[in-house]
Amino acid sequence: MNKRARSTIDPVTLATVWHGFQSLCREMRSMVTRTAQSYLMATLKDLSVGVWLADGSTVAVPEGLPGQFLGTQFAIEAIREKFKDDLHPGDVILTNDPYHGGHNSHLPDWGFIRPIFHEGELLFFTMVRGHMQDTGGSFPGGYFANAYDIIAEGLCIPPLKVIKRGVEDADLNALIYNNVRFPTEIKIDANAMIATAKFAENRIAEMLRRYGRDTVLGAIHEMMDRTERAVRAEIGAMPDGTYSGDSSTDDDGTVLDQPVTVRVDVTVAGDEITMDFSRSDAQRPGFVNCVYAVTYARAVAAVIIYMDPALADFHNTGSLRPIKVIAPPGTVTNAQYPATVGASPVNVGGQVIEACVEALGKAKPDRSIASWGKHRGDYTFAVDPRTGERYVRTTFDYDGSAGAVWGHDGMTGPTTLTTLGSVQRGSLEEAEIRYPWRMLKLEARADFNGAGRWRGGGGIDWRALNEGSDGRMATGSSDGDFIQVKGAQGGQSNPRSRTLILRGGEKIRVKPHRMAEIKAGDIVVKLSAGGAGVGDPFARPIEKVATDVRREMVTVEGARLLYGVVIDPATLKVDEEATLRLRSAIRARRYEAVINEDTLDIELKPVGETKGNTA
Repeated sequence: MNKRARSTIDPVTLATVWHGFQSLCREMRSMVTRTAQSYLMATLKDLSVGVWLADGSTVAVPEGLPGQFLGTQFAIEAIREKFKDDLHPGDVILTNDPYHGGHNSHLPDWGFIRPIFHEGELLFFTMVRGHMQDTGGSFPGGYFANAYDIIAEGLCIPPLKVIKRGVEDADLNALIYNNVRFPTEIKIDANAMIATAKFAENRIAEMLRRYGRDTVLGAIHEMMDRTERAVRAEIGAMPDGTYSGDSSTDDDGTVLDQPVTVRVDVTVAGDEITMDFSRSDAQRPGFVNCVYAVTYARAVAAVIIYMDPALADFHNTGSLRPIKVIAPPGTVTNAQYPATVGASPVNVGGQVIEACVEALGKAKPDRSIASWGKHRGDYTFAVDPRTGERYVRTTFDYDGSAGAVWGHDGMTGPTTLTTLGSVQRGSLEEAEIRYPWRMLKLEARADFNGAGRWRGGGGIDWRALNEGSDGRMATGSSDGDFIQVKGAQGGQSNPRSRTLILRGGEKIRVKPHRMAEIKAGDIVVKLSAGGAGVGDPFARPIEKVATDVRREMVTVEGARLLYGVVIDPATLKVDEEATLRLRSAIRARRYEAVINEDTLDIELKPVGETKGNTA
């Protein structure tokens, strides 16, 4: 259908078809969370869905993790090249391989892709991708830092048909499920995703019958063109120029205590934007490497979050056309086989989006975004004495919170910038039912974030008692013990984080990307810094600081040292005259929050005086 013909589609039909695809994707994600069994998918919502045209053009991706769906176009192009005419109704293709046509982020993310036909013509693909609780490899969960190569990280599945014309390939499925821990549970999750893809096929078929092939495709292409125009207008409003940003992860898990850095040069030229990662570090021996599809996805996501929020429901291939991403092979942003990539959704994937956010904030200061608290996850593998069965536990409960944006404080609660907050914290009650860990504390700590005219979301204090067996804890893609995320426009960085094991009277520090022994009776403490700030903290309105003190987000001392606001500790009233004098007197000397590892208290020290707080 040409553009002139498309323009004849009436507005009601156009809106109905377009929003039909958007609501379909939301229903798909909801369906998986209702039918999956794993904590990761059912509760944390670590999954993504979407719809693509037969040529790989993105139709609808309204919800999910950018790294799980924004690079799917490359996988679909590879599937078309591999299978050519050997795609049929009822086929389901599974892939988790970052290489060999899978273009995936890391092995735990399994993607089920279904071709959708109409009257014998291949028109669409739908995909459901979710984070499995295990995918084989040398340690459960896929976050083992010292894997020799990607083969050691787990089962690598290039695009393969697990269902052919509606019939399951029993031999192939037996091979797959024989090479994962918890095969019964994982098959339940896989079937939930397969059924959801079939549900999507039925909905799309109904839409095609109701409106006709040409009208549905015409509406899609019209929306792509409209979205492209809107995105080009947003980019065109940015000043032309090249803007740079960088971000680091603590280390790669193999070469320890040596930061790995992503660097980006963002060039705005008219209504197009180029994200160039050529100056990033070389591919690493450890598991933080990103393949190109992941870097592409994170870079595009960073551009999109600088757009008008009114466009949030409309992004598709039209949004992608004005954006170019350069990442030379052999860099940490375009690793080559057989590099390990287990941590890449967070490291270096998180650093990609953090670097881009910094650069874009220089181009668009009035939409500046401070980076969020670093991911603090782990995988704990042991035995539950209540059942005698092995378990693997992970959650996002101990992540820091959102960074501030220009005009707004960071929210306390959302987890990880790299997921854009789409992965959620879990339920403490459910976690205690599922796992033999008793929750002792989950609270936001005062002063444990980046100060600013708009402050970051609160840092988290999470503590739990191991009531199960001895086991192992991999701190996986955790980060932030050494590298702090950046504030914007004069806002402060966030504090550094810590993970500690309390064993009797002993305190054992566990850094990111490490493996630790867990004993029965251990208490694990995660002190995870919140988001960074935006704008000068001394420009924060005095009453907002006072409100933060009353809400216990800022201490009286923090109000004085971080914001220059004097508050009476007894009445919590502001001394305005003393505040004006203090803001003038201490403006040149800044303070930051640090963790006292003896008391686990948050203390305020002058910037640079961080004894005991470095890696």
